[in-house]
Amino acid sequence: MVAVLFTLLVIAYAGRMAYEDWRPAPQLKLLWANTLVLILSSVALQWAQHSVRRGQMDAMRVGLLAAGAFTVVFLFGKSWPGGSWHDGVFRNDEPAIAFFYLITGLHGLHLLGGLVAWGRTVARVWGDFDVAKIRHSVELCTLYWHFLLGVWVVLFGLLFSGNNLDILLKLCGIR
Repeated sequence: MVAVLFTLLVIAYAGRMAYEDWRPAPQLKLLWANTLVLILSSVALQWAQHSVRRGQMDAMRVGLLAAGAFTVVFLFGKSWPGGSWHDGVFRNDEPAIAFFYLITGLHGLHLLGGLVAWGRTVARVWGDFDVAKIRHSVELCTLYWHFLLGVWVVLFGLLFSGNNLDILLKLCGIR
């Protein structure tokens, strides 16, 4: 369902790019750094998954905590009040900027939902716990984070690739 939502947003974005008033959103260094932070979050969860499969519970805990911390940093970076989109660089009367807000907001909401599942997993790993259940929970969190990282990379590339309408329409199967 999440994949369908973001696929439809990509198609809508591609359709809107065809209009004359379209100007791509400016690239922000903060979002490049933010993308790196999300990659680190996904790597930390992969480490947690690897650790729980090997029975290294302390390393798994560290990986889980690091992933959560990186995710919070990512979410904070997307909403940073000193970011360029709040000081007039991003005007909300431009279609690309409206898509930017919509797409990044929906992505952030999905990460917040992932943090709920992550939080439940983290709460269970202190004290007595069933390793098989925790392993399954860590694997699901890791898969979800990898998926959202992939979604972010696609959306980030879409939002800041310029006005590459022909390439995008071919990818969407419209041309």
